[in-house]
Amino acid sequence: MASTVNDTTKIVHLVALALTIIGALNWGLVGAFDFNLVEQLLGAYPMLKNGVYILVGLSALVLAATHFANCKLCSSYTNSSRSE
Repeated sequence: MASTVNDTTKIVHLVALALTIIGALNWGLVGAFDFNLVEQLLGAYPMLKNGVYILVGLSALVLAATHFANCKLCSSYTNSSRSE
């Protein structure tokens, strides 16, 4: 049963990471070139476009909430700074 939880957690993490990267790249395009790729691809489907924005936002929340537990660099840094 534990591997199912770990597998599910890994899948959620990977999906959240992919969506957050997509969102960040889209914001980079908006800032650098005033070009919104999500709007260009899904502008004709406003509900789908909004769904993508919502999923990207939720993905950022998932990563923010779970980052320190999942990140080896951050967890080693926070553990070493506690021992000092």
